This record gives sequence, structure tokens and C-alpha cells, in this order.
Amino acid sequence: MSDGATPGALRRAAAEGIGTFGLVFAGCGAIVVNTTTGGAIGHVGVALTFGLIIMTMINATGHISGAHFNPAVTLAFAATRHFPPALVPVYLAAQLGGAVAAAAPLRALFGPVARLGATGPAGTAGQSLLLEIVLSFFLMFVITAVATDTRAVGGRRPSRSAGRWRWRRSSRGRSRARR
Repeated sequence: MSDGATPGALRRAAAEGIGTFGLVFAGCGAIVVNTTTGGAIGHVGVALTFGLIIMTMINATGHISGAHFNPAVTLAFAATRHFPPALVPVYLAAQLGGAVAAAAPLRALFGPVARLGATGPAGTAGQSLLLEIVLSFFLMFVITAVATDTRAVGGRRPSRSAGRWRWRRSSRGRSRARR
């Protein structure tokens, strides 16, 4: 599958796993630290952590794997024919593996912190579902537009646009620990 110009599937999967690990470890770690310290990091600090880590991981691994870090992104790119369907299972396994591998040291470091990095609905189930659909749509819209249309980015780096969107999205969410 590798022709010298594109990294092999194993290298791409490793980049996805490392990027997903970084996102989950730093982002969920910020939530856990914020919870265990009574809000020392704050809502903005948690949001900045997510935005900065996604930007960092995109810059570090984007040239290797495309920096999906989320099964929804991989599936969206495959559905829009911007990603080879044969690599979808490889990416999904790497993303799941990276997320689980990141959760393990958090658990070891912080123990059974209630709702480790979990978020919960602040309204009814219907309101929460609608909010998740709308926010996920815009997240996917930004990612697919920035990653697949060179006119959408202009002179900016795609990681900055995606990082800003991730920060904005995570700064709107509510954590159960903060309710």
C-alpha cells in the first residue's frame, strides 16, 4: 500500500493511536485534575487544553495519518470518498486503542475518580441529543471543509482552525463534575 510517497498503514495507524492517546490523556486528564482540585483549572483551562492538544497532535501527526483522532472523522472522510475504505478498520482500531491506552494511566494516577472525564446532559435527553447533533455537525463540517478544500483554509494552517473549533465546542459542554 505504501508507494514511498504515502506512509504505510502501520505507520499511519501508529500516528492515529498516538494522536488519540494525546487527546484523551491531556483532555480527560485536565477534566480529572480540575475535578480533584475543586476547579483549579477552570472551564476555560479545560477547553484550552483540548484545543491546544488537538492543534499540537494535528501538527505532529497530520502529515502521516491525516490526524483524524475520532471515528466520526474517519467515517465521514470515507463516506465522502476522501479516505480509503480499506483503512477504516485500521484507523478505528488505532483510535480505540489510543483512547483506552490513555485512560489506563489516568486511572492509575488518579484512581477511581467519579465520572472520569465524563460529561453529562445539562437538560433533557432530547435537548442534549439535539445539542450533540448540532455541535457534531459543525465540528465535522469544519474538519471536512478545512481538510478537503484548499480554498477553505487560505493561508492558515488547518490545525489552528480545528483546534479553535475543538476549543469552542469543548468550552460549551458541561461536565457532570461541574454541575
